[in-house]
Amino acid sequence: MDYLRTLGSAAVSTLVQKSGLNLPFTLGAKVATFDTIYTLYDGTKRDDGSPVSIFEYELSGRNTRALAQNALRKLRTTRHPDVLKFMDVVETDSTIHIMTERVRPLQSALSSWSTKTEQERQDWLLWGLHPLTFLNDPCSSTHGAFNTNAIFISPSGEWKLGGFELLSNPKDDAAVLYTSASLLPGSMNTAPPEVKKSGWSTLKQHDVAAADAYALGLLLHTLFNPSHPPPATAQPPHPPPPASSRGSIPLPIFPLFKKLLTPNPATRATPKHFLEVGMTDGGFFANNPLVKICLGLDNFAIASESEKATFLRTLNESAASFPQELASKKILPSLLSALEFGGASAAAILPLVLQFGANVSPEEYTKTIVDPIVKLYSSPDRGTRMALLDHLPQYIDKLDKKTVSDKIFPHLQTGFADTVAVIREATVRSISSFAPKLTERILNNDLLRLLAKMQVDPEPSIRTNTCILLGRLGPTLGYNTKKKVLVPAFSRALKDSFVHARVAALMAFTATIDCFEIEDLATKVIPNMSFALIDREKVVRDQAFKTLDLYVKKLEAHAATLPETANTDGPPNLPELNTTSSTAIINSAAGAATTLAGWAITSLGKQLAASDMQTTIDTTSNPLDSPALTAKPPVPLATRPALSQTPSSSSTKAKPLQLGGMKSPNSAFNLGDQLAEEFAASETASSWGGDLMDVNADDDDWSMCSGSLIRISLIDIQGAFETAQAPPVEAPSTPATPAPVTQLKVKAPRPSSLHRSSSPRIPTSARAPSGVTSRSMTPDQAWDSQGEWVEAPSAKPSAPPTPSVSSTGSSTPMTKEEKAAEMARRKEERRQRIAMLKEQKKLAAAGA
Repeated sequence: MDYLRTLGSAAVSTLVQKSGLNLPFTLGAKVATFDTIYTLYDGTKRDDGSPVSIFEYELSGRNTRALAQNALRKLRTTRHPDVLKFMDVVETDSTIHIMTERVRPLQSALSSWSTKTEQERQDWLLWGLHPLTFLNDPCSSTHGAFNTNAIFISPSGEWKLGGFELLSNPKDDAAVLYTSASLLPGSMNTAPPEVKKSGWSTLKQHDVAAADAYALGLLLHTLFNPSHPPPATAQPPHPPPPASSRGSIPLPIFPLFKKLLTPNPATRATPKHFLEVGMTDGGFFANNPLVKICLGLDNFAIASESEKATFLRTLNESAASFPQELASKKILPSLLSALEFGGASAAAILPLVLQFGANVSPEEYTKTIVDPIVKLYSSPDRGTRMALLDHLPQYIDKLDKKTVSDKIFPHLQTGFADTVAVIREATVRSISSFAPKLTERILNNDLLRLLAKMQVDPEPSIRTNTCILLGRLGPTLGYNTKKKVLVPAFSRALKDSFVHARVAALMAFTATIDCFEIEDLATKVIPNMSFALIDREKVVRDQAFKTLDLYVKKLEAHAATLPETANTDGPPNLPELNTTSSTAIINSAAGAATTLAGWAITSLGKQLAASDMQTTIDTTSNPLDSPALTAKPPVPLATRPALSQTPSSSSTKAKPLQLGGMKSPNSAFNLGDQLAEEFAASETASSWGGDLMDVNADDDDWSMCSGSLIRISLIDIQGAFETAQAPPVEAPSTPATPAPVTQLKVKAPRPSSLHRSSSPRIPTSARAPSGVTSRSMTPDQAWDSQGEWVEAPSAKPSAPPTPSVSSTGSSTPMTKEEKAAEMARRKEERRQRIAMLKEQKKLAAAGA
């Protein structure tokens, strides 16, 4: 049968096209043939491909043409939500094709509702009848063919009125109802008793609603009792319907049903009266859930906030009982339209949108649900934005990567700078859901810049959530981004005053343990985390120990795979201590101290003078030190001074760095040769290295000689991982031999492995001795857009260093003569040291 329908529609379409007309539609399959003068086809609109319906009228005679032209004229001029929507028409000498919105006959819908419960059928039928009572009063017209063939169902499930072949106004001279109604097939089946007695022309003498009221009564019987024969009152002598004929007609409607079928048109109830009774409090229309919902949707824009809240609550409670086509085609679009206006009701509307959208087919879901939701992100309304973010898990799976990156994130990022903290926090929390659908550029650049600002947000909960988010994002970040961002970001959180932010930082370190290389665990992560072990809050301390234990275990596992010693050839001028097996010297505190001293020589021997190294060791509390070396005059950066073997008479401290005390004389001589050669080169330019003071200058600051403070630019332990220029640290030298201030800057290379010889570690006591100004990490330090620390510039001392007490304990200033004698003594000592080193070189060469 469908095959024959397809052939018939194709033949009709071919004939119409051969007539030379440019059709605005494509004729599809035949839907049904009615007992009337038209045939219904499905069609497609040519310009946009939207589905339409085509009513085809065959103009076989003059009278049929009049009815078809009346239907076209009335449908074109009657605009109402409950009337078929007219779209276009194609007229020929033999046919009229009227294009309307896509509909289907009521008869086919009735069969599909036969399986519903009785209450559901009653609600649906009454809801459908509700809008069909408007024609008589507003239009002052009579439909004349009010039956199931004149009612259609739209895609949203709403009832639409058509069949306007007989629609007439008694004041219209061209009215066809009174002259040609009998030409319409089946018109007498619904004709009232007065028409059957006196003909259609008698309707001009009665109310325009009289004929339609009688037809409405017969329609009620047909809808609620489809299997019953027509009521006896439809035939002469038109007896009133007995109670036994009620069948499935609802009891509240049955009294009105009998009034609608009254034979006397003067006492017959009208459709308007039927509507008014049903809409009274407690009436069958007022209590109908579908009627209430549709009326609420139509008036939602003008309702008060309390009325909107009540309506949305009712909608939520009865959502499961709505027909699927009504929910997806009527309720859902109305809710989306209301959601665009935002406001306080947005939070209640969006869950309903997602609930009703669950029944939408996957092919239509993107167009029906996703596209409107994505468009809502451009709304500046905060209620809408909060609703979108709160219910993000319900629709995030339906969003693709391009949509999130190109259409959502540009609007989403405005939430990071919102003045309302709730919006900022919700935006941060939403990133964990959006992150898998963001591009690499956004994830590793734009997003991290925004999160860097969130780490300094005034709200502690936002700072905490930002740290948690970074912990979750860690494994997805790029390789370089991980190295630059994670440690500085988590370290900042560990310094937060909010206890939960510190705990979150430790948890983030735990979650991202696999994001760090093994060298970074020892050189970056653990040093920046260890201070949390003594946090003032127990919950932080406990978590710190747990996290640190994981890192230590991982390092232990890695260390077990390393060889006992590294078989690499070191520079020939380094002491042999570095190549000595560590197992022989770490069994005692003295051995550990000697190992540390040897490491310091290896690291700083080519950059720091002997007195600088002495100053560093003097500040440590090592009771096993040997006699110390004598301090030397200040030396410029280009100078490499030799070490003195002449101990100071006023110094009684041990000298752990004295080369003569080591068991590697060859290395000592090599180092001495190098120092001697470098000093000889500088001696030709200036025997004092260009650092000689004017003994006759009374204004010179000789207190620097007495204080002997040496300022050395070393690596700040908190910034050493990312900064190239190390911050200055002041350390006092041996008080027995005062020296002017010398500032040496040590370039700190970026660490590449655990075995580093160019970046020494300086003990805390050496970097920040008591009474000496030292540079520390400021709260303003943060990680920049690339995730690196941004350090504040080094602060200059506001006053000269305070002179320290001399070795003799006297604080009396030196006279000019004493100053001159001191300078002469130093010059002589330097020359003697150089001569001694040269002599040692000759002896070593002769012995070889």
